[in-house]
Amino acid sequence: QVQLVESGGDLVQPGGSLRLSCTISGFRLADSVVGWFRQAPGKEREGVAILGSSSGSRRVADSVRGRFAISRDNVKNTIYLQMNRLRPEDTALYSCATPTGTWTWPLIPAHFGAWGQGTQVTVST
Repeated sequence: QVQLVESGGDLVQPGGSLRLSCTISGFRLADSVVGWFRQAPGKEREGVAILGSSSGSRRVADSVRGRFAISRDNVKNTIYLQMNRLRPEDTALYSCATPTGTWTWPLIPAHFGAWGQGTQVTVST
């Protein structure tokens, strides 16, 4: 059974940092593609970053480029989203997901079939 579990969300002040984790089970991370999405209240779900099984398939959204980085630990079957210089507009529920087949950029949530429950990130004073 495929399962994704996110953790690491918290309340942080503007300019702060957080590292989100997405631990997967039921399949090998080394052979897989995993993406990070976020959804703020009243807004559509937005693709933030994606990391494929090869080093070349790594993308980060323009809105977070230079501040966020995606990485993996295949031994721990975990994918990370390092978030630096956080802004209030980064406040959202962050979720990880795997695509059902071919994915495109920008990420389209409908192309992803297995989702975690999400972890809340709030950037505020």
